[in-house]
Amino acid sequence: MSDNTAVPASSTGASSGTGRTASPSASEPIGTNASGASDDTRSASPEVPSPKTSGPASDAAAVASHEAVPSRTFWANLNHPFVMGFSLTLGGLVALLLGLAFQNLSTVIIYIVFGIFAALGLDPIVRMLERHSVKRPWGIVIVFTGFAIVLVGVLWLIIPTIVRQITQFVSNFPQTITAFQHSDFYDWLQANFGDQVGSITDQIKDFITNPSNIAAIGGGVVQVGLTIGSIISGIIIVLVLSLYFLASLPTVKTSFTRLAPARSRPTVSSMIEQISSGIGGYLGGMVVLAFFNAVVVFFLYLFLGLPFPLLMAVVAFCITLIPLVGSVLFWLIGTVVALFSSPISALVFAVIYIVYMQVEAYVLTPRVMNKAISVPGSLVVIGALVGGTLLGLLGALVAIPVTASILLIIKQIFIPRQDAKV
Repeated sequence: MSDNTAVPASSTGASSGTGRTASPSASEPIGTNASGASDDTRSASPEVPSPKTSGPASDAAAVASHEAVPSRTFWANLNHPFVMGFSLTLGGLVALLLGLAFQNLSTVIIYIVFGIFAALGLDPIVRMLERHSVKRPWGIVIVFTGFAIVLVGVLWLIIPTIVRQITQFVSNFPQTITAFQHSDFYDWLQANFGDQVGSITDQIKDFITNPSNIAAIGGGVVQVGLTIGSIISGIIIVLVLSLYFLASLPTVKTSFTRLAPARSRPTVSSMIEQISSGIGGYLGGMVVLAFFNAVVVFFLYLFLGLPFPLLMAVVAFCITLIPLVGSVLFWLIGTVVALFSSPISALVFAVIYIVYMQVEAYVLTPRVMNKAISVPGSLVVIGALVGGTLLGLLGALVAIPVTASILLIIKQIFIPRQDAKV
């Protein structure tokens, strides 16, 4: 038998002087040698990536590829349940302590918020004086001096009259109820609703004329005195805080601007100026509109011969500071109070005040609020309801400026970013 074995031509296709490697034949499976074993070095199958594990190497690779670091993710922390449980418990305790601290400091926070908004409301007047070559410190002195004189004068004139009219209202209330019970309107109510109208009026008269009920509403005589004292001290604290806030307002704006990156500071500075000027214009406009309401109510009650014109003017000023719903609310209150004196006068007051509300909405408000931030009517109502529910009258007053500020931030930051995305 011959020892020479036939070799496929493909395996001897290279000459002895070239040094080229022989290629496998078409009939030989790729990845196998002559004995049929698997050749790992020529395997064409892709490698399956191993799952991410937390460690220095994987963390460095994640940082290099701008991905989340595995050792700092939530799922990596599950490997240390004790540390994670301790962290969650500690976070809950800190949140609870912050909530308790906020509850205990609620009065102080209210004073601070009032002071900030008072400063923003007085800042346009100071700026107007600055435009007339008055330096800011002297402008602040002039504004606060004039504000203090007006406040003291108004309180000096109004408080004695209000106290006298409140006393007169309580003492004359039985006669007012009696006169109301002899009116034609009372007969019409009794004819349509039965004897329950008489029992309701008698209960109202007994409740108002009993001093113990009035004291019980305020928590007792001592509590009423403490409440009056806290209101006076609160007004003083708000005035002092507003003075400091007004003096440091430019520095505060600059500090907030420097908190932003350098490339965003022009936009942030413009937004801060728009928000502060918008809030200042809004607060000043609300005070002016409330003053117009008080003047209209005072002269209506005076000319119609209705009782307590000055007291109702003060009530109108306080209530109409509430945006959008304040005028409607006082329209109901003023009409009901006038109804006890004269149904005809109450009807005249209701009609004239409705006419004034239309004039205020379409003539006065656009002129007075031309520098304020515009807010849709639906958001005004929602903001007033939410703010009033959370913080009472303070929340209703500050809800609209806060809503306007949020809208401005959305329009100038969020929407342009969304528009830039393709």
